[in-house]
Order: sequence, then structure tokens, then C-alpha cells
Amino acid sequence: MIWSNFILVLVSSFFLWLSALICHKNEFLKRLFILLGTVSIGIFIAFLWVKLERPPLRTLGETRLWYAFFLPAIGMITYLRWRYNWMLLYSLSLSLLFLLINYLHPENFSKTLMPALQSPWFVPHVVVYISAYAFLAASSLVAVRGLYQHYTKTLDRKVLLMADNLVYLGFAFLSLGLLFGALWAKEAWGHYWTWDPKETWALITWLGYLIYIHLRYHMPTKFRSSLWILALAFVILLVCWFGVNYLPSAQFSVHTYSQAP
Repeated sequence: MIWSNFILVLVSSFFLWLSALICHKNEFLKRLFILLGTVSIGIFIAFLWVKLERPPLRTLGETRLWYAFFLPAIGMITYLRWRYNWMLLYSLSLSLLFLLINYLHPENFSKTLMPALQSPWFVPHVVVYISAYAFLAASSLVAVRGLYQHYTKTLDRKVLLMADNLVYLGFAFLSLGLLFGALWAKEAWGHYWTWDPKETWALITWLGYLIYIHLRYHMPTKFRSSLWILALAFVILLVCWFGVNYLPSAQFSVHTYSQAP
């Protein structure tokens, strides 16, 4: 299995998930097709890992691949818990979008890893962050839906509960990501924290979601403010994920390896 076979993953996932939508009235078939489409991405990641002889977590393209894997899983979890079909459709659509981006903009993958990426903290740091991004992306979509309902006077309190639970899960992974990142930085560069641009935006992202949790706990009736904070926090997350790479200060960042082939 090499990267040139990626089109098979894109096509198989698309038709399996399309079949799930067609068979939406049959719960067993719908879940089966979604699971198979997700597993196909997971199998490709596993083979790519073996082929590269390293974790495929180095470049933006590789992280998009993991994101496409985690999104359907999180969509299914939230569907099983709250039975929101729109959430399931969102997660599958966004996953396909990331797969399509990777297909249209393929990257050259190298087996070699720079010394800093050979740390045992590299894999857990990136994996928990991708998990956090998937949960928090879902929570932001819920926030947008909640804002729409708020302004149309049809706000469902279950939407707020769903947003809270997704944020709690995402924030937990985000906190672990910061911790693992600090341990990784200590081993790779000798310092837990250096105010690198990536580190700074990671902290800003963490604080953004902490503000949401704080507001929901101390001011539970401030629905609109909470939902706006949650929606805008994802914008900060996107800047942290790949937007920071385009900032002038990023050229001095120790994280510029993420753009390397």
C-alpha cells in the first residue's frame, strides 16, 4: 500500500458512506457502512505507517488523514448518544473533504524524521491533539446550530448539553496535548516552554475553550454569549493548527518541520 493507492480509500469511503445514507432507515446497515468506510481509512494509515517506517504524523497532509479518520468515529459516537443525523452527516462530509484535499494536493512523503520528531512523546502529542480538534470542530458546529435556534426562538437545550459534553472531551484531549507537548519539548529542545509561535497559539486556544467552560459553569443562562465564544474559539483553533504557519514569526518556529516533505 503506497500513497498512489489513496484514490481507492477516497472512493471506497465515499461509496460506503453514500450507501449508509441510502440505507438510513436500516440502523444496522447504516452503522456497518459507516464503520467499514472509517476502517478503510484506518487500514490505509496502518499500511502507510509500515511503508514509511515511521508514524504518519509529520506533515499537514498526514494530520489531515488522521483527522479524516477520527471525524466519522466521533460523529458515530455523538449519533449513538444523541441521535442527531445532521451531526453524522457533518462528520462524514468533512472527513470526505479532507480526503479530497489530500488527493488533490498530494505530498511527497519521506521516511526520515528529524531528531526532534524521534521522541516517544511525538506520537501521543499529535494523536491527542487531532482527537481534540475533531471533538472541538464538532462542538463548534453545534454552537452554530445553537445560535441559529437562538435567533429563531427555537433553541433546544439538548444542543447546549451536547456542546458542553463535546467541549469537555475536546478540552481534556487539548490539555493532554499541551502536557505531552511540554514533555516532548523538554526532551527535544531542553525546555518545557519557550513561547514559540505554535506554543503561544496552542495556549490561546486552550484558554478560549476554558473561557467557554467557565462561562457555562458560572453563568449558565448566558446562552448566546457562550455559543458565540464556542463558535469563535474554533477560529483560533484553526489559526493554531495551520494558520500560524503563515505568520511572519513562524519562520523562526521549531515547528516548521510540519511543512517539510
